[in-house]
Amino acid sequence: MAITSERLKQTFSEGGAQEIYHEIKAKGDFLDFTRRYVFDPDERVARSALWGLTKATNEELSELQVVLNELIDQAMQTENSSVRRLTLNIIERLKMVSPLRTDFLDFCLEHMVSIEEFPGIQTLCMKLAYRMCTFYPELMDELKRTLEAMEIDYYKPAIKGLRKRILSGRYR
Repeated sequence: MAITSERLKQTFSEGGAQEIYHEIKAKGDFLDFTRRYVFDPDERVARSALWGLTKATNEELSELQVVLNELIDQAMQTENSSVRRLTLNIIERLKMVSPLRTDFLDFCLEHMVSIEEFPGIQTLCMKLAYRMCTFYPELMDELKRTLEAMEIDYYKPAIKGLRKRILSGRYR
């Protein structure tokens, strides 16, 4: 069955995401699929497309490096938490290059500490902020000060653990 917007609107299961991934892989064009469906204004289409892409290997996803800025824009602009989390997941698996986008770093710093944000998004933002700050030692100091200032009692164990690993120097 061909991948269409209508089909992606109906994909709500792990098995469906796997099917989408296998069809993209068979066609061998992750970039065209991304351009066609990931940025679709219908959030159900975008969510299902992103979910299928999360099944890809990092090597397969490397095709998407050329749309990194568009993915970053989507993560920062969408109001849909599922689309945001899945987009951040894809971004986290791509290369971060210098010069960094300071608007995205600010976004990640804000969302990693926001107690209103979902833990999966907080964790991804913390990982991405760390990766971006590795390019500039003065930014790493700012990240560590931000992490130290977190009122840690309000956060889930995954956030606490990642924070501790970054502060202790044991992350990556």
